[in-house]
Amino acid sequence: MDTGTGTTVNDGLDVLGADELRLLRVLDDLFTEWGVRLGAEERRYPFLLKPRELEDVDYYENFPHLGLAAATADPKLLGELRAVREAPLAELPTEVLHDAALALPSAACYSVYFHLRGQTLPSEENRVTTRATCFRNETQYEGLRRLLGFSMREIVFVGHAAGATEHLERTKELVLGFADALGLAMDTRTATDPFFDSRSSRATMQRLFPVKEEFVVDGLAVGSVNYHRNFFGERCAIALPDGTPASTSCCAFGLERWVHILSTRFSGARDAAEAVARSSVNA
Repeated sequence: MDTGTGTTVNDGLDVLGADELRLLRVLDDLFTEWGVRLGAEERRYPFLLKPRELEDVDYYENFPHLGLAAATADPKLLGELRAVREAPLAELPTEVLHDAALALPSAACYSVYFHLRGQTLPSEENRVTTRATCFRNETQYEGLRRLLGFSMREIVFVGHAAGATEHLERTKELVLGFADALGLAMDTRTATDPFFDSRSSRATMQRLFPVKEEFVVDGLAVGSVNYHRNFFGERCAIALPDGTPASTSCCAFGLERWVHILSTRFSGARDAAEAVARSSVNA
């Protein structure tokens, strides 16, 4: 149902109003500026990924529940189907679709690693910031708190291990300082993402040395910092100048979730956008 001023709720397909869009842009501008301040170059990558690339990093083994794909329809078969159906199509059945040659991303940073595949980095410290529309096949959706398609801004580090961990500390400091300036009660919680086989030595190391922390407000994770060690460096053959595999880390922001928690904190998206703008000036 359309509220007139806010979002419409429809199976994870919500609509942002004018004030919410302004707040989202103000937030994204701030997070982008953080990336530039840290030395990141801004990039825009293709909107879709190749399943083979995701297979190479064990995505379908570790995240089979999230996967969404883009498939083309066969015009002839689709026309034949519509000709014999009495009711309008509510969905496209698999028999009129070609095999899905493209995948929808669930995180923005994958494109960074795939773009660098097979390359030797120019230095030991490389940073990129990018924004992507991401998609996750969830069991349920809840307004802006959990969407089927959502905006993700990431600040990604690719380089030596010490730089990767330092990147997380610096971005974590920025996020917590921002939350404090806005009066948000934010917690950091250790989380796990199965980048590695749960039975492997890598997964054991992950449990001993956490690689993912989430920024949580009112029970909602609005962002995270993630350390992948040299996993993507090895799988994507991304090399440091000395030839060793690169380490990677990233800080990710779910923009619509930030819109939700700040609109709640300031009793509306318009006042929240003004508060973020004031915080940015004073940062």
